Amino acid sequence: MYTCIIIDDEPHALEGLKSYIEKVPELVLVKEFTSSIDALRNIPKMEPIDLVFLDIDMPDVSGLELAKLLKKHIRKLIFTTAHSKYGYEAFEIKASDYLLKPYSLSKFLSAVQDLFPSVDFKEYRTENQHIEENFFFVKSKSHNLKLVKIRFEDIILVESKLNYVDIFTTDKCVTTYMSLTEISKRLSPERGFLKFQRSFIINKTHIDSVDGNEVLMDNGKKITVGHYYRKEFNDFLSKNIFRPNRKN
Repeated sequence: MYTCIIIDDEPHALEGLKSYIEKVPELVLVKEFTSSIDALRNIPKMEPIDLVFLDIDMPDVSGLELAKLLKKHIRKLIFTTAHSKYGYEAFEIKASDYLLKPYSLSKFLSAVQDLFPSVDFKEYRTENQHIEENFFFVKSKSHNLKLVKIRFEDIILVESKLNYVDIFTTDKCVTTYMSLTEISKRLSPERGFLKFQRSFIINKTHIDSVDGNEVLMDNGKKITVGHYYRKEFNDFLSKNIFRPNRKN
């Protein structure tokens, strides 16, 4: 058994990584932190941790700096980030590995198995092989109940109706009998899908613009962020707004 910790302030990324860890019985998640300061205060008080998954883009103390400060308290370190520009810095810190978001279950398993060769992860890859495909099929009400192929990257958003969902892609709308909860099991945060409204799941790569709490998607659909999701939405924006260093 190997103990592990997640340090990531992005809720969607944290939940996605937790779901991957839960698929591997040999990994035991002992703690999760959304704050670098909390991690810095608490990890030194704990028994040495076998593996830490650390987001580089952390507020207050960056993941790169945090890794240096916690080095003697952790045995293995995997950086997670949405930006490839940190590869050299991760190498300099001697990180065990570097996962570029969004990463698949297969890449996650490969990274972990490289660190712990005695554990055979083949059974987990086989059991969860469907997760690695870049598409899936659904029986479409709008196509005379034919099985229609949907590519993850083409999905703009999914809207829940009474007892079915509409899947809006870049070239069609597919209506299929299932709940939003059911389809959300395939549309994971690690694939770039977010839920900021009770009736919608959106693909963040197809966001056109944001005006306050209103999100405009590439297909012209406007979605108002639900009150319950406001904090997550604001966290998402803060992580992805490019701010120049110069002062206006």
